[in-house]
Amino acid sequence: MKVIQFEEYGGPEVLKFIDAKKPVPAENEVIIEVKAIGVNYADTARREGQYVVPTELPYVPGSEVAGVIVEIGSGVKKFQIGMRVVALIEAKGYAEYAAVDERILTPVPDGVDFDQAVALPLQGLSAYHILKTMGRLEEGESVLIHAAAGGVGTIAVQLAKIWGAGKIIATASSEEKLAYAASLGATDLVNYTEEGWEQKVKDITGGKGADLALEMVGGEVFNKTVKCLAPFGRLVIFGAASGKQATFNPGQLMRKNQSVIGFFLPQIMRKPELFQRSFEELLGYMHSGQLELTIGGTYPLAEAAEVHRLLQGRKTIGKLVLKP
Repeated sequence: MKVIQFEEYGGPEVLKFIDAKKPVPAENEVIIEVKAIGVNYADTARREGQYVVPTELPYVPGSEVAGVIVEIGSGVKKFQIGMRVVALIEAKGYAEYAAVDERILTPVPDGVDFDQAVALPLQGLSAYHILKTMGRLEEGESVLIHAAAGGVGTIAVQLAKIWGAGKIIATASSEEKLAYAASLGATDLVNYTEEGWEQKVKDITGGKGADLALEMVGGEVFNKTVKCLAPFGRLVIFGAASGKQATFNPGQLMRKNQSVIGFFLPQIMRKPELFQRSFEELLGYMHSGQLELTIGGTYPLAEAAEVHRLLQGRKTIGKLVLKP
């Protein structure tokens, strides 16, 4: 089978389209013929050697796959050959076939295509738990969502609306992206490439600041976002897409009882009661039409390097999908 692999850290050019052995299912695994692969900032961080946990080389990236079961292990009980499924896995998703433990498989509902299905697990669960579990969003509160036209951002805007947020302040790098965030439910729009955007956030909130902020850019954006927080405000950090880590004085949080909170989805996945309930809730929103999954583009697996360039170049809206 064909896979995308890198043997050294670096730019998109280190991604190589190579031949590899097709996996064989272990006792409790199935083999999925992959039809859609989700692309995420975590994949680019892995490629650059900047991920939250170490990335051992050589490495096949990819944590979201959807497709059809073509083989099952001897101990598999709940799934059969031919079933349409989606899964959130540790790695090895950039491939034509993937071996997946049946415990982390979810059937793809009728009427939902593979591209839609693969857009939900990582970014849907991230948006859900950043807002609710870590951010403790309450009805009527204001929320600041950076990169609101991205994969997590588009879902976070919609969930904030569903859960009754007051002001939903969306930031993005272009007017096109801001307009799209508005179409999903954002009430106020800020271009964070313009000077003084943090003061605009304060003005939107009547000088109070945002009750909750979602931050994944890093560097100066992080520091300016801290300045945008209201008393008792919470900032949830879940990435550093700029590649720049921020430094700040935590003592500045004391004066207004503010919090900076870290989020890492694999920790949520280790708590089945959190993962299963929230994923079912997300599927319900999708089935009812309350949640729209935005597919920003689909590309052949062989073009993974170009897709990484597009993602990191802030030239996309919504979810990018690779197709074997």
